[in-house]
Amino acid sequence: MTRRALSTSPPRNAKRAKIEHLTLNDFKDGVFLAPMVRSGALPTRLFALKHGATLVWGPETVDKAILHATRNVDPVTGVITYDGKSKAIFSTHPIEKPYLIYQIGSSDPEYAVKAAQTVMNDVSGIDLNCGCPKPFSTHAGMGAALLTNPDLLCSILTALRAAMPPEITISAKIRLLPSQEETLKLVERIVNTGVSALTVHCRTRNMRDRDAALIQRLKEIVDFVKGVGKGVAVIENGDCLSAEDAKRVREVTGAHSVMIARAAEANPSCFSSTPLTDVEQTLVPDYLRLSRYLNNHWSLTKFCVSQFKGHHVNYTKKQEHALREAIVKSRSFDEVEHIVDSWTGEQVFREIAGAIGARPSRRSTLETERDVDVTPTGTKNPEPPTSKAPLMNEFTSVLPALISGKDPLTPTPSVTW
Repeated sequence: MTRRALSTSPPRNAKRAKIEHLTLNDFKDGVFLAPMVRSGALPTRLFALKHGATLVWGPETVDKAILHATRNVDPVTGVITYDGKSKAIFSTHPIEKPYLIYQIGSSDPEYAVKAAQTVMNDVSGIDLNCGCPKPFSTHAGMGAALLTNPDLLCSILTALRAAMPPEITISAKIRLLPSQEETLKLVERIVNTGVSALTVHCRTRNMRDRDAALIQRLKEIVDFVKGVGKGVAVIENGDCLSAEDAKRVREVTGAHSVMIARAAEANPSCFSSTPLTDVEQTLVPDYLRLSRYLNNHWSLTKFCVSQFKGHHVNYTKKQEHALREAIVKSRSFDEVEHIVDSWTGEQVFREIAGAIGARPSRRSTLETERDVDVTPTGTKNPEPPTSKAPLMNEFTSVLPALISGKDPLTPTPSVTW
């Protein structure tokens, strides 16, 4: 499938929408989508938001990778892609910006800051991955390798907080260290870097998903952070199965919020009090429709759909097996047309936009500024989506610009090496 032509017109003056940014309180009393490589794709994040996720984390993106990417905006859908030589490194849409945390993989304060500056106009927060135990991350000193290098870990967070504007939140995601004493020492240092939130994956570096999360260790950590008195939110990650199950986890741990990974990978509607059943009928077709509409790569779409599973009410095992076999054999969107029946991805997108737009405002109303030159000299600002983009005329008087599909009118910073 070929990509639509991307906008290349020169920058222009226009309205700027003001929306309240994330604060410490936005990381509390929530249920969040965890950062997941591949599984945390844009369509998954949008479905999670539709079904009640409070905030969503993007998949870990290595700092140097995003620095080599070119930012493009689809003039029809409004999708923003950071494109590498052969594929998109990261994709987002303005509709998710008020709820999107971008996760960086880094082992260098300077590169981390450059990466954050590259995407800062398309996200609401920056998170540092300090917990991934996979070799692709740890071999370069990133991810869980930072747990044993607290000086470097904290220097990255400190640099990010100093370089980012105050409206961009900074956070970190760690794993438990072998001893509670070591963990508390690390937590104290992280909390004092100026972060807004700290996610604790309640497993150690050597533990895997099949090992039960040590959530009983988190209560002491939560109490310790509260005692520091900086208002930092502590987010639990590990073995939470749903929004309902998050209540149990918070009661046991005292955590301010809970983050869901594997359960959301299997069913992005797990954030709802009534998650979808028979996902092969109720989720898969719409996911395929939306993915094609948003130009989500087929291989990534295929991977995500292959992970979906859930409780069956009317769908039989035989039907499930037939559908999964058809998806596995498919090599393009065209080959799953019999599953979707009709390609109504724009309609699916509108439904998601409506669900997000119906959320209560976090705080105040919008203000607008007119005729503001928002592009500094020498900085190229990609053209916003055209009036042909969905929601442009129908919803713009109701939804914030960030939700109506308009590209933010702040510039993409130029990054020099």
